[in-house]
Amino acid sequence: MKVIWHPLALANRRNIADYILNKFGNKSKKKFLKAITDKIRLIKLNPDIAPIDPLFETYTDIYRSVIIDSLSKMVYYVETDTIHIAGFWDCRCEPSSQAKRVK
Repeated sequence: MKVIWHPLALANRRNIADYILNKFGNKSKKKFLKAITDKIRLIKLNPDIAPIDPLFETYTDIYRSVIIDSLSKMVYYVETDTIHIAGFWDCRCEPSSQAKRVK
């Protein structure tokens, strides 16, 4: 399966990774990015592995979300043979306001 990162998801991932780097160092940032890679590998094997996210139940596509670590969540949907990474955010923030930015 092919993976497409939407621009907002890439920006969110970069912002979170930069925050981790500044607060906790390069080792923590690498651990965070590896966790993302590991989750995407699992999603490629089984795209329905994550639960459907109720924040996006009114959307046309079926959005699923997977917890990356205790503070981060990745939102994706699948079209035929493509996984679209649609959003990525810090779970400490209010979820419905962040969900509005996912398209």
